[in-house]
Amino acid sequence: MNFPNTSDAMQPSLWGWSDAQQAQLLAQIDSIAPILDGQAAESEALGHLTPDTFEALRPLRMSHIFVPATLGGAQMAPRHGIALLERISYWSGGAGWVSMVHASVGAMSAGYLPDSAVEELFAPGVESRFSGQGAPTGMLKPVEGGYLLTGKWSYASGFEYATHTHSAAFVDDGTGKPKLGANGKPLILCTHASVETHKKGGNWDVLGLSATGSIDYSAQDVFIRADHVYPVPTVELRQKSFFSLGLSGLAATGHSAFAVGVTRRMLDELATFARAKTGRAGLLGESESFWEKYARAEARAMAARALLYDVWAKVEQAIAEDRPMDRKLMTLVHLAKSEVHEAGAEICTFAYRAAGGASLRSGVLQRLFREMMTATQHMTASAGILAYCGRDLLGLAEDKQWQLLDLV
Repeated sequence: MNFPNTSDAMQPSLWGWSDAQQAQLLAQIDSIAPILDGQAAESEALGHLTPDTFEALRPLRMSHIFVPATLGGAQMAPRHGIALLERISYWSGGAGWVSMVHASVGAMSAGYLPDSAVEELFAPGVESRFSGQGAPTGMLKPVEGGYLLTGKWSYASGFEYATHTHSAAFVDDGTGKPKLGANGKPLILCTHASVETHKKGGNWDVLGLSATGSIDYSAQDVFIRADHVYPVPTVELRQKSFFSLGLSGLAATGHSAFAVGVTRRMLDELATFARAKTGRAGLLGESESFWEKYARAEARAMAARALLYDVWAKVEQAIAEDRPMDRKLMTLVHLAKSEVHEAGAEICTFAYRAAGGASLRSGVLQRLFREMMTATQHMTASAGILAYCGRDLLGLAEDKQWQLLDLV
């Protein structure tokens, strides 16, 4: 899918993606569903997406959906991007997870790196996909022209098909300790380098989402150009209202989309199972108690998804009015993200237990359950974030601001 490349002399409208283009891309996702769905089990066995799965996703250019049109991206509205990631996740949780990482991290790199870096990494015809870890578990030693990066990071989802790493690190103050910034706190930079300069850990052995290849990786004195870093917290350089979402806001788009996509698939699979006329499925489909519980599950799934899209409609309105994200709006972003995960976990547990032995055996129901349980373990879905949301909603955080995943 080729996105319009708009020159600086012809600034694009607020969003560079129309509803008609959105429908076309959704249809394209459904057209590759037999590959995404049919090879999901094989991807799990491999520990990363199958080559066919990646090649089917590649033309969609999910890494560029939130990238500004001036850089050759789609410059999608958040709800358009969420809907696409939701649809991919419906057909394959592994493919959805990798796509959302490439989409959100691609946006971060396009929004916060200096002009000289984005002109190279997002040049016409260049395929850039980023994977890595935002926790600062590395150290940068200043040298002429940049830094030498050494460290080890975990959970690099989509690393197998990434072109560049995206790794947070402290800056060495010359004594081996983190350098302090103007605010008196350690200076953290997010670095970018070719994946070939890093060493893969190959140690992704987990309950679910094994198809994402979320390995550990490491670097030893890897040279990082001075213009291939940006500070954390970030400073938005382009589309400032949109990129004022920050790292956690951009990440919330994909994580939320993944949760609603997997939840919807789980309910659809359970309904298909219950409509069968043999064995346990036949008994389940005739159970009034099951009908009631299924209805409640449907209601919660629809309510959580409606909350998500309503919150992001508010975000889009703020962007349209050129307002940066304030504390209250970011609280709603985190609240909606938490709810789609909590609702998804509850619904997937209900479906897993309701289907009995059918979900215990290897198959779609079991895989969806494992994927959702794994997603709830991600730091973006932690209970601590929800607690911060509650504090703000109670009116007890008027003097606080969101910084990444903390209310400080």
